[in-house]
Amino acid sequence: MLFLIFIFLALATVLIVMGIRNTSQVTGARTPAAPVKVRASNFNFLSAVFPFTSIILEKLNLELKIKHRLANAHSRLTPQQFFNLKLLFMVALVILTPIALGKIEPVELVIALAVGYILPEIWLNSRIAKRKYAIVRVLPETIDLLSLCVDAGLDFVASIEWVIKKGISTNPMIEELAFVLEEIQWGKPRTQALKDMAKRLNIPEVNSFIQTLVQAERMGTPVAEAFGVLSEDARTQRFNRGERYAMKAPIKILIPLIFCILPVIGIIIGGPIFLQFTQGKMLQGF
Repeated sequence: MLFLIFIFLALATVLIVMGIRNTSQVTGARTPAAPVKVRASNFNFLSAVFPFTSIILEKLNLELKIKHRLANAHSRLTPQQFFNLKLLFMVALVILTPIALGKIEPVELVIALAVGYILPEIWLNSRIAKRKYAIVRVLPETIDLLSLCVDAGLDFVASIEWVIKKGISTNPMIEELAFVLEEIQWGKPRTQALKDMAKRLNIPEVNSFIQTLVQAERMGTPVAEAFGVLSEDARTQRFNRGERYAMKAPIKILIPLIFCILPVIGIIIGGPIFLQFTQGKMLQGF
């Protein structure tokens, strides 16, 4: 029985992960505001299973917050689909936990509900963190591309268009710039579109990039010089971040060294000596 339950859980997990990947696939430099035609999500069937989700999100004022986080993760999931995914995990764990343990305990059901609610949050937070890290990694190179375009005689908007057209489609910073460009084309002021991007991403390096651009536009200073300073500053911050990670590595290594490696070495070296001592063989030589 337990073997069948574990097989069912594994299949359910695989199907959910495949659905998340297919739902969150992005082709090209897709922007959330673009009137693109999105195919039906693999989680649309959950709307029929949980038809009250939209009412819950509306009453708790969670829809806008979840939508903002999904946009940061660059996922095609809607707030209703994400909340339905939470409910699916909660119901599945509440049903399968008593079957796996062979008894029904209120505490275990509460823990199962909490775990089912937290698992999608963990996935979303991990996806947001990975995307922010990817943006920080490619930010200096993206600034260099914009600087080359400006030095060649293009203005800022034309530089973004050229980078989007010629750049790598999987570059997350270019995808965000495509979103900014589309907002500008829809009539939003350039300064406001840049500030909205900084607020949406909430990355210190990007905030510095936006502030420098806004200040250069306000003061009338050349943008090319600002791009050069920004690129160098972004590379310096990336180098310092790498040094911090390198300094943390010895401390992190201590945990598996003390709790995993040293006990095994102690058992291998001291085990035979302890057995000989308990059997009295060590005293025979004396």
